[in-house]
Amino acid sequence: MSVSETTTAVTKPRKSGLRKTTAILTDDQSSTLARFARLKTPGVFADLGTTNNGLHEGQIEPLRRSHGLNEVRHDRPAPAIVQLLATFKNPFILILLFIGSIMYLTDVFLADPEEGPDYKGVITVTVMVTVSVGLRFWQEYRSSRAAEALKAMVTTTAAVTRQVNGKPVTSELPIEQLLPGDVVQLAAGDMIPGDVRIIRAKDLQINQAMLTGESMPAEKSAEPIADLDPAHVLDAGNLGFMGTSVISGSGTAAVVSTGRNTYFGAMTAGLADKRPETSFDIGVRKVSFMLIKFMCVMVPAVFIINGLTKNWTEALLFAVAVAVGLTPEMLPLVVTANLAKGAMSMSKHKVIIKQLNSIQNFGAMDVLCTDKTGTLTEDRIVLEEHLDTDGLASEHTLRLAAMNSQFQTGLRNMLDKAVLGAAGPEMLDGIRRDHGLIDEIPFDFKRRRMSVVVDDGDADLIITKGAVEEVLSVCTSAVVGGATRDLTPGLMAHLDRLVAGYNAQGKRVLAVAIRRLSSDETIAHAREYSTADESGMTLVGFLTFLDPPKQSAAAAIAALREHGTAVKVITGDNPIIAETVCGKVGIDVGTIVTGPEIDTLDDETFDRIVEETNVFAKVNPMQKARIVETLKRRGHTVGFLGDGVNDAPALRAADVGISVDTAVDIARESADIILLEKDLGVLENGVIEGRRTFGNIIKYIKMTASSNFGNMFSVLVASALLPFLPMIPAVVLVQNLVYDLSMLTIPWDRVDREFLVKPQKWASDGLAKFMVFIGPISSIFDMTTYALMWFVFSANSPEHAALFQSGWFIESLISQTLIVHMIRTQRIPFIQSRASWPVMLTTGAACIFGLIFPFIGWGQSLGLVPLPWAYFPWLVLTLVSYCLLTQFVKVRFIRRFGTWL
Repeated sequence: MSVSETTTAVTKPRKSGLRKTTAILTDDQSSTLARFARLKTPGVFADLGTTNNGLHEGQIEPLRRSHGLNEVRHDRPAPAIVQLLATFKNPFILILLFIGSIMYLTDVFLADPEEGPDYKGVITVTVMVTVSVGLRFWQEYRSSRAAEALKAMVTTTAAVTRQVNGKPVTSELPIEQLLPGDVVQLAAGDMIPGDVRIIRAKDLQINQAMLTGESMPAEKSAEPIADLDPAHVLDAGNLGFMGTSVISGSGTAAVVSTGRNTYFGAMTAGLADKRPETSFDIGVRKVSFMLIKFMCVMVPAVFIINGLTKNWTEALLFAVAVAVGLTPEMLPLVVTANLAKGAMSMSKHKVIIKQLNSIQNFGAMDVLCTDKTGTLTEDRIVLEEHLDTDGLASEHTLRLAAMNSQFQTGLRNMLDKAVLGAAGPEMLDGIRRDHGLIDEIPFDFKRRRMSVVVDDGDADLIITKGAVEEVLSVCTSAVVGGATRDLTPGLMAHLDRLVAGYNAQGKRVLAVAIRRLSSDETIAHAREYSTADESGMTLVGFLTFLDPPKQSAAAAIAALREHGTAVKVITGDNPIIAETVCGKVGIDVGTIVTGPEIDTLDDETFDRIVEETNVFAKVNPMQKARIVETLKRRGHTVGFLGDGVNDAPALRAADVGISVDTAVDIARESADIILLEKDLGVLENGVIEGRRTFGNIIKYIKMTASSNFGNMFSVLVASALLPFLPMIPAVVLVQNLVYDLSMLTIPWDRVDREFLVKPQKWASDGLAKFMVFIGPISSIFDMTTYALMWFVFSANSPEHAALFQSGWFIESLISQTLIVHMIRTQRIPFIQSRASWPVMLTTGAACIFGLIFPFIGWGQSLGLVPLPWAYFPWLVLTLVSYCLLTQFVKVRFIRRFGTWL
């Protein structure tokens, strides 16, 4: 395929499998893309008002005002006023508003004229609504802004050519700044930054799976398509679409559409950016539905029982108040606060969370698959030697390698940079002076080599550089001692021994080969070359690179192992280097499995091999993804750390995709988590923080679920046996709000070391067992409090209902708050494990509030009365007994089930 555009409009879209795109794009958008696909390059530039050198400075601002930023942000946080209004959609707020309306109707609008309106209940509910809405709004607003700030730390750029002072300048710009008419340079690993018309292509292949679902990349060219149907623009071979990625090759494109005017923008308009639910998401949703089901059963029962035995109006108010107490109204807030706090804490450890719900999977990760380069090694690649085929230093080999690295237009990696650094300015200036680029055959992960074609006098010279095995596969001869010899088995054995010796030292080896074409062959090729021309080549020599193991890698791997996370290395490098490096950093290498071996395995054998093997070498991108998917299918929570184009499929397949801020665009976009430093030590800190975050969330869920389960029995018994309401509806609301407020510091609580040393996964059956064992304990002591108030303090008639209600209020609120300290740890609370000071402060404040509330005007205005001092010794006895029994049951539970949280 030619680098320059062919001017004849001959290419047509594929006739099979055409996708009709008008259902997604408007007619105008489809027609616009089709029009550009039909135009030749000069027509494209004229239509866009640009040139091959890009937009000039005077065009930027007018276009910016007209088209805005190039972004498709359907997940952008809503404006503050919208977030504020959204907080009223919470069931808790709606129930409070309903209760407030009933209170206003009964206590104010229909009040007895002689007694006058009573605003106390209405004011109480109004205060609760204001506090709850304000708190929820502020937390969610702050969390969304913090998440945006973290995302902003990771930017995607594009190589854009624009005219500066009349001269073309190519620079990296954030893709948000791109405009229609911009000229962008494309290379392997790049994300397509908008809908573009290809104006130059060299073996350009683009992965369009996110739009088409096809796993095979689409080959692109610059040739116009004369009869393209607007309904099938997605099949156009000269168009690229926003969000797709360059797999191999290189090219230049003119931006046609940006932002919401792109195909991707139209496809996502009105849609939420939802990823598949994690086990944690599903678990939280199940808990919420389970508690709401409890409420739906309880509320009618409480209403009917109290209505039949007491007053129907009071029964209604009490039933609705009970509904508030049984509704997990603060669960979304506490979960969001925990995740947001975890994300902010991780950012301090150089870990950026792109998807908040990935934190739980991060903590649950029990297998980490990672590349070798830059993770186990320093990622500081140095060209150690440039050798001939006898292993002697060779400037000729270096010069040829430098020509290959200098003239390639694709993705320039660390190896190329090391070659150019070793060549130095003087050699590179000479190369640029003496030679020019004719064509190139870009790198791909199947061939594992790349070639450039340069002019060399009156003939063309092909220079190939790549993995030793793949380069040797296209060679028929080698330069030995200055003479060209056929590649005999004996010579191949000599070369294999030479390369193996360097590999055993932990060095990576690349081969350099050439093919010099005759004048007639040069004329016949007409400056166009393909992979078929990589044949009959002559091996010139080798390059050896050293990327030393990181000093911190061994300690980090040991720490991850101690925390229950196994490390598996999946590398494209050869087995000898992989074995050497992995052995130095403390990985139990065992048997290394290579990519070619993987292709020969049946599924059953492959499943077993993946479980047993710690190091995989010479694997391609799809094999990486297959390894990850197999581990997931076998019940592991899998993380994958990668930063290359070849890592994107595995990053998407993993439970937790992890990349680094210096990764190629497609790797960063595929990841859930971004590391600001490619170091396993950083990852270890993130894993621990993820487990801490999950631990604090699961605390609240188990506290809430068990407490509500116990309250269900207590309220049913009280409703059936008492001649009056066990608690005033407004007081139920106050108790519920005070408890919820005390729980807002849970994200800042400590988590015991036992919880952090192993992966933590969501277990719904564990929650059910927890509720059945722990929930009834509170009911036992609620009932002893009923008996205490009824028999000891004679609060056994409607005239003494206020005393009964006050006594149960204090015991219920304090016991509900104390259980926080009992459940938060599997150790002995306060002695072996203490909560953080924010939790101590808020739970202590809740207990103090409960003690004094019946004694102050607010509590008395709601119908509570001061309790006799004789009540408090009984209260202490009840609470101590409650804690002791809970601790006893906790110990038995842990012995039986082997876990607590």
